[in-house]
Amino acid sequence: MEDKNITNNLIIKQFNQSNAIAYNKAFLQQASDYEFKILDNAYQPTVQQYANLKVAISNNRCSEPGCYYEKAMIKRLEEAPQISISFLEDLIGELETTEDPNFDVNNDYRYAVANSIMKGKPGFSKTDGYSVNLYLNTDSSQVIVFEGPMLEFPLVINNTALSSLLESDTALVAPTPDINKNMLALLSALGIFAEGSVLEDGSLSPQATIKDEFVLKNPDGSYDYEIIDIGNGKGRNILKFDLNKIKTKIDPFINAEVAGLLSSEQEAVAAWNVYLAQETSEEEDDQMVQDANAGSKAWSYEKDLPLSQDNKILFENKYKIYFMKNYLKQFITNKFPTVKEDAAVFDLEQARDAKAQKFIDDNNL
Repeated sequence: MEDKNITNNLIIKQFNQSNAIAYNKAFLQQASDYEFKILDNAYQPTVQQYANLKVAISNNRCSEPGCYYEKAMIKRLEEAPQISISFLEDLIGELETTEDPNFDVNNDYRYAVANSIMKGKPGFSKTDGYSVNLYLNTDSSQVIVFEGPMLEFPLVINNTALSSLLESDTALVAPTPDINKNMLALLSALGIFAEGSVLEDGSLSPQATIKDEFVLKNPDGSYDYEIIDIGNGKGRNILKFDLNKIKTKIDPFINAEVAGLLSSEQEAVAAWNVYLAQETSEEEDDQMVQDANAGSKAWSYEKDLPLSQDNKILFENKYKIYFMKNYLKQFITNKFPTVKEDAAVFDLEQARDAKAQKFIDDNNL
């Protein structure tokens, strides 16, 4: 089912985002009927029922003295339209998640089909064989039923079930948290950047640098540089950072962020499937048709929820890897010295000899 979800969700996404339909002569030549008349069809049978109840009460021909049943039925019918409107509003709001740029294609593809029907997307009309009907149940609940070529079985959603989900902060379609936006905010809050690096709006300055206390130094207080070969026998110094010290500083912040994500496990699954599982970079994600589709590493909403402790630990570890690779690494990689004379290009062989001699001298070898 997971592969089917991925395939169909991607097909629907690509089809809805493409302009190709505008060049389909067969589509342009035929009329497409998108008038599903959901409310009209649902309430047409109730018109006569409502009238009969009113007549029964007026003529005192109720099923029992006091007309309690008839009055209850009238009240139910009068309240039903507002229930329907609220139901459809909630449903459309949930189905719209399938249009999010970072939508997890491991979600049930039938919700993308239902959204396309409700939004009148090309190819999902009555003419194309799709239907959507609202039914009023005798217990005051309502159900909406979607049918069509891409739906092997009808998709049936009950309004009371949907309301119950939403009231418990559970989504019908799992939304994917904006990991990249969250990580940018987290980066600014870590407390590892030098004064002036964080702007008033909370974002990082283009000139942001790591605090000097996180840069490795020699016993005499001088910077412990790494020498890199830039070709033609020349080299440069770059700063070395105390990664253990940085990790100790940032871990509590990342752990708190992860705990917040895991408070909604279905969103955590979406974040895992879209961003974390494959350890791709943000640039790699942007180049893909679908953000970092997890493929065989994907977690299933049906099988993997609730998340096991092992998966929670794995989520935390992969979150840290993604954060390091896409956000922190750029501030600790190939950074030139702040001491002007140490930033100059030099003869590589001479520098290596001098570094070796300094090590011998510092350690009395």
